[in-house]
Amino acid sequence: MTAIDAMSWQDFEHYIAELCRRDGCTNVRVVGGSGDLAADVLGHMPHGQRLVVQVKHYAPHRTVPSGDMQKFVGMAFAEHHADVAVFVATCEYSTAARTLAAKHNIVALNRDLFGSWNNGARLDSLLPLGGAGSGPPRTGKTGRGTRPPGPKPTKRRTRAAR
Repeated sequence: MTAIDAMSWQDFEHYIAELCRRDGCTNVRVVGGSGDLAADVLGHMPHGQRLVVQVKHYAPHRTVPSGDMQKFVGMAFAEHHADVAVFVATCEYSTAARTLAAKHNIVALNRDLFGSWNNGARLDSLLPLGGAGSGPPRTGKTGRGTRPPGPKPTKRRTRAAR
């Protein structure tokens, strides 16, 4: 990932296009830049579905904010007529951005999932993950620890709240 982090955002967009081609996508072209209408790479999946990719080359410590995901959700299907919409980031997604991705069937590839794609996983194998690109929500400032699976704990009411 060090080499990826050292790329310019323009080089990163072209790199994502090459990964799409590697995985059998056709008619792949980079369209990112001013006036791209929230799409950086367009093409077709191997079975013909229209592919629209948004790319964010952010520092690893950043998060993709909800506004970035909102723009992509608003344009991927209505403007670009996506059958498959993929958002690739070199960082994590905010909780709100991840929620939007899941709600609107956006495949959100965070740094770890992008790393898997970069290391040879095929794009079509990552598509079923949908908006789950950031994994389970994290707790605390360190990012370590998650609530164990199962029902969400209920809050105990204090005597004053009764």
